[in-house]
Amino acid sequence: MFEDVQAAIPLGFLLSFMIGPVFFVLLETSAIKGFRAALSFNIGVIVADTLFILAAYFSSYQLLENLSNQPGLYVFGGAILSVYGVTTFFKQGVKADASAPIKVTKGDYLELFVKGFLLNFINIGVLVFWLGVIIIVGPSLDNEPVRIRVFFGTMLIAYFTTDLFKILLAKQLKRKLTYNRIRIVKKGVGVVLVICGIVLIVKGFLPKNQFTIEKGIEKIEGIRD
Repeated sequence: MFEDVQAAIPLGFLLSFMIGPVFFVLLETSAIKGFRAALSFNIGVIVADTLFILAAYFSSYQLLENLSNQPGLYVFGGAILSVYGVTTFFKQGVKADASAPIKVTKGDYLELFVKGFLLNFINIGVLVFWLGVIIIVGPSLDNEPVRIRVFFGTMLIAYFTTDLFKILLAKQLKRKLTYNRIRIVKKGVGVVLVICGIVLIVKGFLPKNQFTIEKGIEKIEGIRD
């Protein structure tokens, strides 16, 4: 059991630094709106990941194959992500003193939670990723429910803890933010979101043999080796 915990912690740490839309939006939220706002956003992300892990755990290899053979899911998720990125890029914020504290209400915290949840949930690739991890890690844990729960629970805790440090570090940037720099950050995040969306859309239109599950699993195994 202790070995499972040891193996899960590095994976959770690396998972926190996977470059994607959630990574950049989390840092942006922390730098502009503060620790609690970013924490609310991150909890939404973790809840979405937890649901994906549960879905992966109670599904099967066949579901993984079916998802990969449904390119429309990638196109749909990529389109939503791209639209959100374009909106973020062109959205004009209220010009104000960036050094002044930004008031965040209880409703804003809920909105940020939902934002984090949906931003992660619409990416069907996240579910495919967790399914692949379950298929690879499961046998090494003897497919024992208790060991699997400990492994993924530890990984999510390591993931969440690493994100807390990222949030605290990003918050320190707030003192150096001006209105123009905030605009640049938002536009940069918007561009990243559009790129991630386009990648998903392109993946949906690629021939099936370009992103088969077998190749995906081989890549994950290569990383672990």
